[in-house]
Amino acid sequence: MPERVDRATFRRLFETFQHTAWRLETRRGYASDREDPDLQAFLATGSAPCDPDEPWFVNIKAQTEAGKAVGRVRVADKPMTTEQRFLLDYARHNAAVGEDIRYLWRADAADLPAEDFWIFDSRLVALLHFDDADNIVNIELITEPAEVVRYAMVRDAAMHHAVPFDQFAAQVPPAE
Repeated sequence: MPERVDRATFRRLFETFQHTAWRLETRRGYASDREDPDLQAFLATGSAPCDPDEPWFVNIKAQTEAGKAVGRVRVADKPMTTEQRFLLDYARHNAAVGEDIRYLWRADAADLPAEDFWIFDSRLVALLHFDDADNIVNIELITEPAEVVRYAMVRDAAMHHAVPFDQFAAQVPPAE
């Protein structure tokens, strides 16, 4: 039976996973990005700033330096939304702390579910539920083995077709 958890419990998963943490991002934008001051800087300058002392970066760097793998595949539209362009530029900061950030055009992701989720250690899935304004409304933990395997198969398919963010960025035409 899936279990709903609060954000603090969800955040702890990034400190307690043993081997791998991986995400599929399928939305055209996220409310959290629209609220991020770094997005405003990106819109003004074309480059997203980053504070390497942010808790996310400090933790992910520690995890990857300990030999754990952290990655994600982002599905992007053609043309990319403003938020997708921001995240593509921001991917260099994620990569700098050891995340494997990859991209897939939406047309090439047609066989993937339109779900955002994290999978931890191939044993636990955190399915992220959003409202129409792109806010996370709840987080559902799934541990049922057959369901976890289904998400692992989605991960494998996404990884097979996705390309590293820097190669993907070279394919993206300039913003109009």
